[in-house]
Amino acid sequence: MSPPSSPAIQQQRRGFWLRTLHQWHWISSAVCLVGMLLFAITGITLNHASRIEAAPEVTNHTATLPSPLLAGLGDRQEGHAPLPPAAATWLGDELSISIGQRPAEWSDGEIYLSMPGPGTDAWLSIDRETGAVEYERTRRGWISYFNDLHKGRNAGPAWGWFLDIFAVACLVFCITGLFLLYLHGRQRRMTWPMVGLGLLVPLLIALLFIH
Repeated sequence: MSPPSSPAIQQQRRGFWLRTLHQWHWISSAVCLVGMLLFAITGITLNHASRIEAAPEVTNHTATLPSPLLAGLGDRQEGHAPLPPAAATWLGDELSISIGQRPAEWSDGEIYLSMPGPGTDAWLSIDRETGAVEYERTRRGWISYFNDLHKGRNAGPAWGWFLDIFAVACLVFCITGLFLLYLHGRQRRMTWPMVGLGLLVPLLIALLFIH
């Protein structure tokens, strides 16, 4: 049988884990700080969205697609596909928008492109006979913009990756915090009652008041 660990060795192990957990805890808190503030504030605005009035700002633009570009649309009859690069570039310059490789809805007489974004809704249509272009954009304000970022709505893959990384950092922050509570729990008697309260309150609300 191996001899029991001496108090000095146990103290060294405790010191090692304390230093390691503190390091990961402060690093993850630094990474999460701005994101947690954003999500906390937008959590309040989302919870009271019906009380926060916003006056949508609607912008309309019209244009006419040049004949060579109209002919370059081809003879696709239906389905979903991006606009040809030349047409997308011309529309982007003419309307000051970014189209890229967004898939459009193609039909016999019209090409319809939906372009929603955080806090905005936009669409563009092209008449395949005349080349008439109509573009409309609705902006719902900065609060709606940040609320949509909170939900990851129409924010693109880069923001989706940020949300995943941010969620992992939050998990590291919470888990290291839990272990630090465990290591300091003997000196702070209210540690586990407070942790239990943090679990009990939302659980009771969910069971009693959410139907």
